[in-house]
Amino acid sequence: MTGPTRRPADGVRREQRADDRRPDRPAGGFRGDRPARSGGWADRGGVDRRPGRPVRPAVDLPRHAAYQAVAAVHRDDAYANLVLPTILREQGLTGRDAAFATELTYGTLRQVGTLDTILTAAAGRDVERIDPPVRDALRLGAYQLLHTRVPAHAAVSSTVDLVRTVGEGATGFANAVLREVAGQDLDAWVARLAPTMAADPIGHLAVTYSHPQWIVRAFADALGGDLGEVTRLLIENNERPPVHLCVRPGRADPADVADEVGGAPGAFSPYAVYLRGGAPGELPALADGRAHVQDEGSQLVANALVAAPLDGPDGRWLDLCAGPGGKAGLLGALAAQRGARLTAVEVAEHRARLVEQATRGLPVSVLHTDGRTVGADPKLAEGHFDRVLVDAPCTGLGSLRRRPESRWRRQPSDLPPLTRLQRELLTAALRATRPGGLVGYVTCSPHTVETHVTVTEAARRAGVPADFVDARPLFPAGMPGLGGGPTVQLWPHRHGTDAMFLALLRRTS
Repeated sequence: MTGPTRRPADGVRREQRADDRRPDRPAGGFRGDRPARSGGWADRGGVDRRPGRPVRPAVDLPRHAAYQAVAAVHRDDAYANLVLPTILREQGLTGRDAAFATELTYGTLRQVGTLDTILTAAAGRDVERIDPPVRDALRLGAYQLLHTRVPAHAAVSSTVDLVRTVGEGATGFANAVLREVAGQDLDAWVARLAPTMAADPIGHLAVTYSHPQWIVRAFADALGGDLGEVTRLLIENNERPPVHLCVRPGRADPADVADEVGGAPGAFSPYAVYLRGGAPGELPALADGRAHVQDEGSQLVANALVAAPLDGPDGRWLDLCAGPGGKAGLLGALAAQRGARLTAVEVAEHRARLVEQATRGLPVSVLHTDGRTVGADPKLAEGHFDRVLVDAPCTGLGSLRRRPESRWRRQPSDLPPLTRLQRELLTAALRATRPGGLVGYVTCSPHTVETHVTVTEAARRAGVPADFVDARPLFPAGMPGLGGGPTVQLWPHRHGTDAMFLALLRRTS
C-alpha cells in the first residue's frame, strides 16, 4: 500500500489545537455538545449550489450510495439488505458501480470493530467523539485503504470529498486521519493494536477479525474451545456469502432452475441452487413461485423434520413461528406432495402477510396469533399435530455473514428474554404435538444458551414426556462435521451454510 508512513505535520495536531482554542465550536469533525450534522446539501445531489460558492463536482455515486446505506444502519437501525437495494435503484446504479457500492457497504459494516480501533489510534481520539456523519465517511475510507485495491490517493481524496458534503469543516481532519491510516497496512495496524494471542486470545481474535469479544467467546464455547476452528469461522463470517435458492419440490427441478439462472446445484440440500451473483429478486423462478431465497442450512433443518420416520397419521403439520415464510414455503410444498396440510403461525401482522404471500397456492393456513396460545386457541389444540417446527426467535449469531450489522447490535443482555421466549415456544410445541409426533427446534444461532441449554430446560419443565431423536441420519449421507448427536449444529466454515441448530424430539405420551 502506498502513502505516508508518519503523521502529517499539519494534520491532526493542528485540528487538536483548534479544538483547544474553541471548545464551544469543535473543529475537525469533533463531536462536542452540538447535534450531529445531517447530510446537508449532499442530500440534494452532492453539489454545492449556494450563492457565492464554487460549483463542486458531485461525490462519486457508488461511494455516496455506500455512505447513505452505512449511515442509515447506524443512524436509523436500518438493515443493509433492505436499504441498500432501494438506494441503488434510486441512484440508478447497476453493474460494476452497484457491485462496488455493495462491497463498500457490507465490507465496512463487517469490519466496523477493527476499523474503529484503527481510526481511534489514527485520530488520537475515540471514534465516539467524532460526528457520526464524519465517522461513517472515515470508516468507508479506511475500509478502502485497508481492504481493497483502491489506490491510497483515490481512497483519501474521494473520502475527503464525501466528508465535505456531510461534515463541512472537517475535511482537514479527515485528510490527516486517512493519511495516517494509509501509513500502515492492515496487518501492521493489527499487530500494533490487537492484544497478542498468547496474552488474550479472545481479544486478539476480536480485533483481528472484527467481532465483539462476547460473540467470539460464545463461538469458542460452542466449538469446544478449538481456537483454530473459531478463527476459520470468523474468517468465513467476513466473506461475502453466496445467495442460495430453494427450488420448491413439485414446482420445478433444481437442475433446470440452476441452468436457467446460471447457478449450480447445492452441495447438500436436494432443493438448493447457488447463485453466482446478480439480484435474485429479478429472477422469473422467484416471481412465478418455483423458488425462493433461503439459506441451504434452513432447507436442511426443515427437510430433516419432514424426513424423520413417523408412526400413525401424518397429515397435520405446524410451523409455530412462521415469519417471514421461507421454511413455511418449503414445508408447504412438501406437504402438498405428501397429502398433508400446514398451519403457519405468526404473531406479527406484517410478517403474517409475508407468510401468506410466500405460501400462496400451497396447502397452508396462516394464523396471525401467538404460538404460545396452544390449548387456548381452538385452531391450536393440544395433542393435535403430527409434525411441529419451532424456528425460534434468536440472536441470529449464525447468520452474521449475511447480516453484518447484527454483530454490533446484539448484546449479551438480549439473551435472557430470548431464551425465556424460546423455552415457552418449545413447551407450547410439545403440548401441540400428538403422542408419537415430532417437534423440530431450530435456531439460527450456535450460542449454547440458545441451543442445548434451552432445549434441555424446556424438555425438563414442559410436563410433556419427550425423547431426543438422533437428527444426524436425517441429513445427507457423508455430510461432514455433524458432531456426536443427537442434535445437529451446522457451520459456515464446515458446511457453507448459516450456523443452524436442530434438535428433534418425539413426544412419548
